[in-house]
Amino acid sequence: MLTVYNCIVHQHDLRLVVLAALICGISSFSAVNLLRHVQQSTSRNRYAWLLIAATATGFGIWATHFIAMVAFTPGIPNAYNAELSALSLAASVILTAAGMWIATARGGIEHYLVGGAVLGAGIATMHYTGMAAFEVQGRIVWNQLLVALSLVAGITLAALALLVVLRRPSTPATITAAILLTLAICTLHFIAMAAVSIYPDSSIEISQFTIAPISQAFAAAAASLVILVLSAAALRIDLRFRRHKVEAERMHGLANAAVEGLIVCDGSRIVSANDSIAALSGIAATTLNTMTLGELFGERVASCIAGGNRQAQEAELTSHDESRIPVELIARSIDYCGKPHDVVAVRDMRDRRKAEQEILRLAHFDPLTGLANRRSFTSRLEAEIAAADRSGEGGQLALILLDLDRFKEVNDLFGHAAGDALLQRVAQCASSVLRQGQMLARLGGDEFAIIAPNLPDPQAAGRIAEAVLSKLRQESQLSPGGELVSASIGIALFPLDADEQTSLVSHADTALYRAKAEGKDTYRYFEASMGAETRDRRAMEYDLRQAVARGEFSLVYQPQKEISSGRMIGFEALIRWHHPERGNIPPSVFIPVAEDSGAIAQIGEWVLATACEEAVRWKNPLMIAVNVSAVQLHNPNFSRKVHEILLKSGLPAGRLELEVTETALIKDMPRALATLRQVKALGVHVAMDDFGTGYSSLSNLRAFPFDKIKIDGSFIKSVDRNGQVAAIVRAVLGLGRGLGLPVLAEGVETLDELRFLDAEDCEIGQGYYLGRPGPIETFSELTGVLAPAANDSVTPRGGSILMLEPAAASRSA
Repeated sequence: MLTVYNCIVHQHDLRLVVLAALICGISSFSAVNLLRHVQQSTSRNRYAWLLIAATATGFGIWATHFIAMVAFTPGIPNAYNAELSALSLAASVILTAAGMWIATARGGIEHYLVGGAVLGAGIATMHYTGMAAFEVQGRIVWNQLLVALSLVAGITLAALALLVVLRRPSTPATITAAILLTLAICTLHFIAMAAVSIYPDSSIEISQFTIAPISQAFAAAAASLVILVLSAAALRIDLRFRRHKVEAERMHGLANAAVEGLIVCDGSRIVSANDSIAALSGIAATTLNTMTLGELFGERVASCIAGGNRQAQEAELTSHDESRIPVELIARSIDYCGKPHDVVAVRDMRDRRKAEQEILRLAHFDPLTGLANRRSFTSRLEAEIAAADRSGEGGQLALILLDLDRFKEVNDLFGHAAGDALLQRVAQCASSVLRQGQMLARLGGDEFAIIAPNLPDPQAAGRIAEAVLSKLRQESQLSPGGELVSASIGIALFPLDADEQTSLVSHADTALYRAKAEGKDTYRYFEASMGAETRDRRAMEYDLRQAVARGEFSLVYQPQKEISSGRMIGFEALIRWHHPERGNIPPSVFIPVAEDSGAIAQIGEWVLATACEEAVRWKNPLMIAVNVSAVQLHNPNFSRKVHEILLKSGLPAGRLELEVTETALIKDMPRALATLRQVKALGVHVAMDDFGTGYSSLSNLRAFPFDKIKIDGSFIKSVDRNGQVAAIVRAVLGLGRGLGLPVLAEGVETLDELRFLDAEDCEIGQGYYLGRPGPIETFSELTGVLAPAANDSVTPRGGSILMLEPAAASRSA
């Protein structure tokens, strides 16, 4: 625009114009730099930065204007009004501060543009207020078009300057914004000056209170000095800020690599927080940077850390939802951005607390059933006995011990997972019948205990026991294999049966063993007479577990012969126990104890191995029959164990016959069938023992791969005189012939029984009449081992059984 050009070239001192432009550029660069700090500052120091930025910018605008005015040479006397000059400076600073505050109050283009427009309005207000302070000996006439143009140019360029520097802060944006702000100030000034026309008028006098241009020049110079000082300070602050920002970003990056929460604080004020503490608290890191330690952990903890406490301490972190999170705090001193700070490591304690609670729970509760364990049981029983002693009100304290019947069979038949499930069901059943104040505990294995204090009478304990048994019976009816879910219960009362804890537990245990001995699935109270019997049974259980290792067991052998010819078929191995103190103990006494205590598995394996090792030495290849218990049969490794024994002993599999009772089969028929098929695959023979005394005999004969049927001795006794028994035996013999299975009759004790069996075509016999059980050495003539010994059998080798003389039969019996 030519008018502006003429104004600058012909009416201004160009040297001072350049100086004004330089000062304007410096102040503009300082302004946009400081403005970035205002935007990035927190609420605590934002107003300080705003004041510094507004002062530097306002003084820069004012100095630019008045240096340019000093450069203006109208050619007539002129001066400046002091009040209006000061007012223009104040307007410049205030409106600049208002524009910057609006622009940085919140993000958004509209705020940047409005704030920049207010800043531009401040430039215009300062200029035209400053022009009002300009007094000249003449009349001033304004070109309204150029005035409007100056306002539009100044406000637009100022708005663009703030938009550029605040929208995407960067070094190029800072430089561009500084240029735009410089243009806004200079363009508004010189277009506005071009709009001025001065007509000399000597009648107009300049006020005596005005400031001479030279004085105004000094004032502008002072303002320029302020600008330079503030600009230098801003530059220094900016450089330090950049350095600290790089350092802070580097440390923040390292802190974010830490798993634990890290907080850097100045005193109690948080200046930096990593992502881990933000995730733990649920509070954004930017928000944490505006908080204090007291707001997060409480004032007491904050005071300890600010006071230099470097010991680890536990506290509670207040999360975003006001919930409390247990944490451990460890504080250390560091140099952060050139100043001492505290860094606080925040460790989440929730997992540790859970682990501690779990350890505490495991120390006092059974992990499988959730019941109190032996430790809790002992403590509770001791406390209840002490309380009963103190009260002395006559109430009964009952200790009820519960032990599952045949639990070992459940584990052996169905596996440990089924055993665990059974224990859990028992715990649920027993717990459901107890009242408040009564305690159920699992002492270990399949042992449970109930502590029932303050019972009105001794019979109340029996009602509890009966309720438990009834609940278990209901559970049995609902569960597969439920016949195995039963229990035996023993009851002892304090102070009736015992006056201290150890004796009370011992007496309840004694009553429990009596319940097991009397049929199981029942309960018994302790009686004084039970003590000796229980101690005897427990001693026997202990001795049974040691008997194999001590060599106290031995085998005797009973012959099995063809009835028609008297030919020797083989032997059945029978166990005998000679106790070093008790002497000979009958199998009918110790076998049930061995089955209940679980010792039968070890004993059965020893019998099988010993019989095979003995039979392999016989010159005559006779059969050896060995009884197998239910526990052995249902052991998943039984067939493998038989194979190992055969390989170790060298006995041909075809010479071994395993005798299995029907009772052993029904516990788990699928597993029993699978085991017998595996045994048969080895070449071993399988016989059904005690036929007729078990369950579902006909279906068992059809389902299982038996090689022989053994009629129980109870059917052979008096078979020659009892018509009904004779009919049963004939039916079994006919069944065997129909199935193609040989039948062996046990318990043959008289010649008449033998003749009846021979007449009915029974193939094999075993009994006292055919040969008593004895050591294998007594049958050396039959086995072909050592020298011939006295023949325990009365049957002539190869002779007919019908040729036996009565005298010979008498000797055999």
